[in-house]
Amino acid sequence: AILRPVWRSMRATRVKCRSRGKIKYFCIGRNKTGTTSLKRAFADLGFDVGEQRKAEKLTAKYYLEGNFKPIIDYCKSAQVFQDAPFSYPDTYKHLDEAYPNSKFILTVRDDAEQWYRSITRFHAKKFGRDGRIPTVEDLKAAKYVWPGFLYNYVKMHGATDDDPYNKKILTAHYEKHNRDVIEYFKNRPDDLLVINISQLGEYQKFVEFLGIDSPYEDFPWENRT
Repeated sequence: AILRPVWRSMRATRVKCRSRGKIKYFCIGRNKTGTTSLKRAFADLGFDVGEQRKAEKLTAKYYLEGNFKPIIDYCKSAQVFQDAPFSYPDTYKHLDEAYPNSKFILTVRDDAEQWYRSITRFHAKKFGRDGRIPTVEDLKAAKYVWPGFLYNYVKMHGATDDDPYNKKILTAHYEKHNRDVIEYFKNRPDDLLVINISQLGEYQKFVEFLGIDSPYEDFPWENRT
């Protein structure tokens, strides 16, 4: 047990060294759009993926303050990054400025309705009582990362405490994020890939975007809801 922190530190140093000078890939699709499957696809191809829990802790400490420097510094640790705070609004703009020549992947669902069903089912299963959509009290008490993290995540979508999963507000937020990303990269088609990993042919687009060959034919399925 005493040696474990040392081993982790040595491994983190090796990963950081391997990633130095390589193109960084930021997966900026909203949660529940296949980001975990995308992470697995990168790992299967030998890419070093950033440690999600470290990124989530930085999100909780700094994102809401608008302080992106610790998040930017963290991105020196690996080559590929996904989930919070990379799926949050405007993070991609700061990363694009800090890491020129990086590539961005926006994962999407068939439509906003499908995304809403997925995120509410997932949260109900993980954080709600008796399988019901969580209340504000449930969100504040959820111990994911630490109490309050999940509340801030849902609150980010703009809904009120009285109705934290308001369908109209959450789906509008999802659609706005996708529009904003596409608008930001509209004159840089080589820097952004928009994919729906559930559709046929999308994995081939993915590996072509990376510029590599792959022994696999499709994305792995992770956390399906």
